[in-house]
Amino acid sequence: MLLLGIDVGTSSIKVSVVDAATQQSIASAQYPETETGITALQPGWAEQSPEMWWLHVQEAILKANSTKKYDPKDISAIGIAYQMHGLVLIDKDQKVLRDSIIWCDSRAVSFGNKAFQEIGEEQCLSHLLNSPGNFTASKLAWVKANEPDVYEKIHQVLLPGDFIAMKLSGQTTTTISALSEGIFWDFANHELSKDVFSYYGFNASIIPEIKNVFTTHGLLREDIAATLSLKANIPVSYKAGDQQNNALSLNVLQPGEVAATAGTSGVIYSVSDSLAYDKQSRVNSFAHVNHTTEQNRIGILLCINGTGIMNSWVKNITGNQLSYPQINDAARNIQPGSDGLSILPFGNGAERMLNNQTVQAHLQNIDLNKHTAAHIFRATQEGIAFSFRYGLDIMRGNGLQPSVIRAGKANLFLSDVFAQAFVNVTNTPVELYECDGSVGAAIGAGLGANIYSNEKEAFVNMKCLQLIEPKEVKLHDELYLAWKELLLQRIK
Repeated sequence: MLLLGIDVGTSSIKVSVVDAATQQSIASAQYPETETGITALQPGWAEQSPEMWWLHVQEAILKANSTKKYDPKDISAIGIAYQMHGLVLIDKDQKVLRDSIIWCDSRAVSFGNKAFQEIGEEQCLSHLLNSPGNFTASKLAWVKANEPDVYEKIHQVLLPGDFIAMKLSGQTTTTISALSEGIFWDFANHELSKDVFSYYGFNASIIPEIKNVFTTHGLLREDIAATLSLKANIPVSYKAGDQQNNALSLNVLQPGEVAATAGTSGVIYSVSDSLAYDKQSRVNSFAHVNHTTEQNRIGILLCINGTGIMNSWVKNITGNQLSYPQINDAARNIQPGSDGLSILPFGNGAERMLNNQTVQAHLQNIDLNKHTAAHIFRATQEGIAFSFRYGLDIMRGNGLQPSVIRAGKANLFLSDVFAQAFVNVTNTPVELYECDGSVGAAIGAGLGANIYSNEKEAFVNMKCLQLIEPKEVKLHDELYLAWKELLLQRIK
C-alpha cells in the first residue's frame, strides 16, 4: 500500500510516494527545479499564485510517476503540507480572486498591531495565544480595507493546503490547526474568535467546514485522478502547515519535544500541553496536529524569515557557480567568527521575534584586504545560527529548556558549519534524522486514513542518523554576544 505526500513550499513543490509498511520513500520529485519566485509589488510585500502551486503540484506528481518505480494506482491516500499563513481567497465558483498574500508579506503589520491594542492585549493572548500580528486574519483585513471589490466577491477564505485539497477533491474544509495559524481561533472558548471576526467585520460564513487534521477532507475527483494516473475517490486524509508537519515528520508530538528546521525560513518548534504564549508575541502558539478540545497540544513556534533565503541570496549575489556542498566546503576552511565579518540575515520581511520590525539584512565589518567569498559564506551560516540562539533565548525565557533538538538532515543542516555552529551557540545537542516534509505528509495521510492505528506504529522505523554534541561553547557564546550587539544597534 502506497501513500502520496505533497509539500507546498515557497520555493517549489515536493512530492513523495511512501511505502506504508516501511515508511520509506519509493520515489520523490520536485517541481520546478529552480526556485519559484515571489512577487513583491511593493517593499515588504510577498505574493504567489495559488493556480501556479496547483500546476506545479500536478507536474511534480507526474514527474514522480515517470520514474516507473511504482504503480500510481496503488496509492491509497494523499496528505498535504503547506507554507503557513498564506491567504487564499475564492469566489462561489471556487475561482481564485487574487494572488495569495504569503507568510513573509509584511503589509498587514499595522492592522494586527492596532487590533492587538483595541481588542486588548490580555484578551488576545489568553484567547488567541498570539497578537493578530501579521497573520492571515490581518492580511484579510488589509484586503477588506484596500481591495473592497475583491473582498465583496469572497465566498471562502482558505489556507494554501486547503486550496490544494480543494483542487484535488472539489471540497473545501479547514482545521483548528489552520485556523489557529491564521489567528481565527479562540482556544479558551473552542470556537471561531468572536473578537477577531467582530473587530475586523468578517462574516463567519467565509470559513469552510472545520474538520480534524487526520480525517477525510475530500475524495480525489475522477477527472483529476485520470489526469494524474491515480485511482479515483482515494481520500485526502491529512493537511497541516509546514512547521506542524515538520514536527510530525520528526515524531515531535508530545509535551517537551522540540524540532528545528532551516529551509527558506528557520524554525524552532516545541510542543506544550498548556495554552502557553509569549507576552510580546515574538514566538507564536498554534494548535499542533494532534491538538483536540479535550487534550491540549500546542506548538510553540519561533520563525526566522531570513534563513535559507539568505544563504541562497549570498550564493547568487557572489556570482559563484558553486553548488551548496562546495559553498559549505569553502566555509569550513574559515575559522569560527569569520575573521570579524558578521551578517544579520533579516532581509525577508518583518521578523516576529524582533517585534515585527523590518530590520533588513546587513553585512558588517568588511575588511577588503582580508575577507573573501568563503568568509561571506561562513558569516552567513553563523549569522543564521546566531539568529536561532536569539530566538531560543526568548523561548527559554518562557520556560522552554530543551535537552535535545530533532532536525531533518536537509537544507542548512546538511552543512557541517551551520549544524555545529547551531549546536555550539545554543549549547544544545541536535539529533539529525532522515526527514522530508512530503514524506511526513504521506505518513500523516496514513494516520488520517487509519492505515496506521497510532503514531507509534507510523514511526516504528524512524532512526537517528547523527548526534551532534556542543563544543567550543565559550567561544561561540562570545561570538554571539558580539553579533547580538550589532543587532541591537539596528532594533528600534
